Amino acid sequence: MKTVDKSGLPGKYKAWIYQHGILPRLLWPLLVYEVPMSTVEGMETTASRYLRRWLGVPRSFSSIGLYSSGTKLQLPIKSITEEFKVTKVRQHLMLQNSKDEKVRTAKVDIRTGRKWSVKETVQEAESRLRHSDIVGRLAIGRQGLDVTPTARWGTASVEEKRSLVQREVRAMEEDSRMVKAVGMKKQGSWVNWDNARQVKLGWNDIWKMEPFRLQFKLKSVYDVLPSPTNLATWGMTEDPNCVLCGRPANLEHILSACSEALKDGRYTWRHDRVLASIADTLEKGIKRPKKNAESLRFVNFVKEGEKGHKARVEGSGLLGTATDWQMRVDLKERLVFPPEIIATNKRPDVVLWSMATRQTIILELTVPWEERMEDAYERKNLKYQDLLKDCQQNGWKVWFFAVEVGCRGFVGQSMWRALRAIGITGAERRRLIRNLCREAESASMWLWRRRADKWKDNKH
Repeated sequence: MKTVDKSGLPGKYKAWIYQHGILPRLLWPLLVYEVPMSTVEGMETTASRYLRRWLGVPRSFSSIGLYSSGTKLQLPIKSITEEFKVTKVRQHLMLQNSKDEKVRTAKVDIRTGRKWSVKETVQEAESRLRHSDIVGRLAIGRQGLDVTPTARWGTASVEEKRSLVQREVRAMEEDSRMVKAVGMKKQGSWVNWDNARQVKLGWNDIWKMEPFRLQFKLKSVYDVLPSPTNLATWGMTEDPNCVLCGRPANLEHILSACSEALKDGRYTWRHDRVLASIADTLEKGIKRPKKNAESLRFVNFVKEGEKGHKARVEGSGLLGTATDWQMRVDLKERLVFPPEIIATNKRPDVVLWSMATRQTIILELTVPWEERMEDAYERKNLKYQDLLKDCQQNGWKVWFFAVEVGCRGFVGQSMWRALRAIGITGAERRRLIRNLCREAESASMWLWRRRADKWKDNKH
């Protein structure tokens, strides 16, 4: 690690060398020799110290942010401790299930010190797998039944059981990280982002990110940026207040809740950058030649004892149901709701309508603090209920979508579902999601860097 640190390479390249060069070379001696867990933990502490320096985050940055696979922001870096445990478990299972009878009956004891036992970990993992057989497969979120089939412990082959145990050991390690994260008020606040989609940063994504952008992403998600309140907590300043409005200025205040920044139009500027990306994609979708694609079906949940009906949108989503779509976007010029639908002073962000089929699509975007996504969704839905009813009374079929893109670049589940319903799917949807994340994140980074400046001097 010292040699890599002195190499003069950029920090993200050093982190790549750790993941693909140092860590694989550590696993073989850890497998062959008897190494106590305390030694392995010491090695991970050293590695974490270097990784924090290479990624440009402070020493207080939690190791959960470096190694966890269950956080909202996932890095492609593996934990030495986790890999050591999985390696020793694999060795134990290989000896236990060996085809050689002498090896099986030898009952080799793999010693790893007093802090952790391979045998006890394997027994716990197998117990959890048997319990999961009893409970059955669980549907996560809005997933349907049996969407993610997995091998069952009771019917799995020897090789499958070995894979299942190793996967369960990783899950146990992740569970311990989640327990730790729940108890962290600041760096664990992401556990409350129920409606935000995970962002998995691969190495290709990291190569494309400027160092300061990667640093802002990591620091903002785990709230370790030097905001006035953080600086006051760390004892580096006595004034925790915002330069613009004079109120206590934590990261949420600066990026999403400052009244003076709102009056200056800073948050509107960020909102419009995200909205412009959505409008560009929708415009391309309108102009795209309509194909006779498989219909898009919406699943309606029916109460017990009632009869349901299938709602179907023909063609490639809603955009495939008509060829005369028109669109208005609340950008640059003040949006006027189409008078042929209804006269109103409401200004949704995007309105699409088809005179031939008498249907309209209304999209309302919010760029909130990630913990307030659900509140923003409910607020926008209530705001436009009267408008939807009036449109329906005029004989129009209305589709309303309240969507959110978090100010730190995390897209809400509502956006993912809305794009699918509208007809933006596949690679086009993934590309748009990446663009929305980048626009929100880069705008927030600019607001952060100019947090103490006057808007009129920095507005572009």
